[in-house]
Amino acid sequence: MSRIFTTAFGAVYPLYVAKAERKGRTRAEVDEVVTWLTGFDEPTLREHVEAGTTFADFFAAAHLNPNATLITGSVCGVRVQDVEDPLMRQIRYLDKLVDELAKGRPMEKILRG
Repeated sequence: MSRIFTTAFGAVYPLYVAKAERKGRTRAEVDEVVTWLTGFDEPTLREHVEAGTTFADFFAAAHLNPNATLITGSVCGVRVQDVEDPLMRQIRYLDKLVDELAKGRPMEKILRG
């Protein structure tokens, strides 16, 4: 079991926001990406961030967007679509979306619209 599974989502979330903000994007855009992927609304997302929910529990409670399977490409040299463990794939989906956001990709393309 990977250590990231037991890491609190709230511990990593500020890193996602910081990465996006360094590249001129906003916390609201990070939240939009996370809510699109997980199906959480804004208050539920905040609850998970503040409660210290682990990544395993965070994604267990999520209703993954049906278009999440359209997320492809590499994150840290790992092809997202080739990750076998379902939880790790979901975490990589989120990483990939934040990467695309930070690289300046248009929101409609990030959200596979």
